[in-house]
Amino acid sequence: MSGESFNWHEFLGRWQEEWVPREDEDEERNDEGDGGRSAFHLGGPGAQESAIAAAEERLGRRLPTSYREFLAASDGWHVEQTAGVYQLGGVADIGWFQDPYDMTPLYEESLGDHPREEDVLLAGMWQRALRLETDSDMSYALLDPGDSDQDGEWALYVYKGWSGEFPDRYPSFRAYMEAMYRGFHADRAARPDFVNATTRAQDAQVEEARLLALRGRYEEALPLVEEAGSFGRPHSAVLLNQLRHLSAPRSSRDYGFLVADPRYLPEILPVAAMTPARGEWRLGGDDHWLGMMTARGVPRETAEAVLGTMRDGTHRYAPPGPWGRAVSEAREAARWGATDAAWRILRDALPRWEAPGPSLIAPIGLLADPVLGPLITPERGREILATPRDGEGGPAPEPVPDLDPPGLAWLTEPAPNHRSPEGYRCVWVEGIDPARLPALIGEEGAELSAPADPREVSWRAPMPHEREGVELWEDRAVVAVGRTAEGWAFAFDGSSHHLGDLFSSPARAASASGRAVVVWRGPRHSSPGDYPAAFHLSVAEQGEELYAFTVRGTEIRRSGVIPEALDPVRLFRPEDGEPDGEQDAELRVLEALHTELGLSLPRFALTQGRLHTFTTRSWTRAPREGEGFGYVTFGGRRP
Repeated sequence: MSGESFNWHEFLGRWQEEWVPREDEDEERNDEGDGGRSAFHLGGPGAQESAIAAAEERLGRRLPTSYREFLAASDGWHVEQTAGVYQLGGVADIGWFQDPYDMTPLYEESLGDHPREEDVLLAGMWQRALRLETDSDMSYALLDPGDSDQDGEWALYVYKGWSGEFPDRYPSFRAYMEAMYRGFHADRAARPDFVNATTRAQDAQVEEARLLALRGRYEEALPLVEEAGSFGRPHSAVLLNQLRHLSAPRSSRDYGFLVADPRYLPEILPVAAMTPARGEWRLGGDDHWLGMMTARGVPRETAEAVLGTMRDGTHRYAPPGPWGRAVSEAREAARWGATDAAWRILRDALPRWEAPGPSLIAPIGLLADPVLGPLITPERGREILATPRDGEGGPAPEPVPDLDPPGLAWLTEPAPNHRSPEGYRCVWVEGIDPARLPALIGEEGAELSAPADPREVSWRAPMPHEREGVELWEDRAVVAVGRTAEGWAFAFDGSSHHLGDLFSSPARAASASGRAVVVWRGPRHSSPGDYPAAFHLSVAEQGEELYAFTVRGTEIRRSGVIPEALDPVRLFRPEDGEPDGEQDAELRVLEALHTELGLSLPRFALTQGRLHTFTTRSWTRAPREGEGFGYVTFGGRRP
């Protein structure tokens, strides 16, 4: 950043003209009844060129352009930051810092064997920097000739000795002063009497950014609202939060007092409750969060009720109008696993979203819906921002591709966050409502839960020894329920265990009113000597098994007339004994099941979404006379 094209007289004159004390300074600077506005001068006359040249001769270095031109416009300046540097000296005051506190060894010790260039520069800065401040709160403004850019500008570091933190770096003196000017504005933005040409221009910029965002031109809006935010302008922070939140939907954002405004509360309060509902609120727990909401004007009982529905998964984002009807339709699709279809419903309805007030530029409340919120990936969040809405016009963005692959092949991918892939098992029933599955294969009294993360529900499910009336040999699965695009209802368990000899397929019970398919793939072995991986398929109709096979290593057990496309002899080959071969064989089977029977599963809903769950009857039968049975737990979980 070169100082040659910058008008320091205009910049500093504007700062002086706009200067008013902070509210906490009013009493201290109450000169002649005007609050000190006209009596206090931030700087003085500029230094003569001869004085600047004499200082350079004394220092043995020519000063960088932006600093030289500043001194020529004002020989010193009252920066007046809340914490840090208060006063920059003039040409007679500046001198070499010379590291009086031995910071250099401290920073050099932490460089390591392969330090970054910026760390090396910082370590050497203390001994070669020029000290500019004359009044501060244990803070230093240090101009470093060893850290310069292509224009010859020196980086400026501000070190706050009381903070214990690394210095703040600015690429030039001009960049530092522009940042301090923005800070001066931000410190006073809440004052109703702080109105000037700069505040009016920044407020107009916020309004321009709001309209650009509603027209889908969020990338143009972002730098405008970021700049206005650096000046502390009202409404800029809430607009910026929305733009950033939808670009990173899993992040947390604070919408301040907007949470209590009746126009925005239904959208914002549930979003604010997401963090404590996930158990991520550490500062005093629920009481502290509830106290914060109450202090912002939210009735405590309202905050408690919203937090409760967020925590138990029963919250529903329910905006009015056509957008609200689309949200309801999308939720119905997503709760049965059709997340791509649900997103397409939302995408088509986005232009009809209406802002409840000028502070909202996007349907932020969507993120808090337990069923629809997980659908909003960063890519989809940006698609929301790029879609014209609230009556504004503009071109529609390129649609984000669907996330679910067809078929079942994705089941061969390693499970996330596990050293080796887990097993899985699933029941498909053709042409029925998924809500009927608990009656067909559920344990006594089984009902569908509210939509929840199926992986978390399965992990938290009690083991047989923890449940009264459940035998140790029983293997009751917690399954996620949904409907495939081909019309099959499914019940899926993504963390099944070893497929043992006591296995009893639920296919017959599931097929009471139509065709049912059961697949069970046990965990793959991860080292020699482990039990062989197993794969089971059974198909039944009207309560009768049509065909089935179970493969363990090279052993195949089969019954019924198996279609040629699903013949295990063709799908499982002798070379499949190794782990890579097992996966190849599994892939062949899953592709055949998709082609032959039209089976599929929604990956996104099962791995990242929210689905109804229930507990099935046991997938194993009671041991018969002479049969052995063992039950072992590790760390409270069954192997």
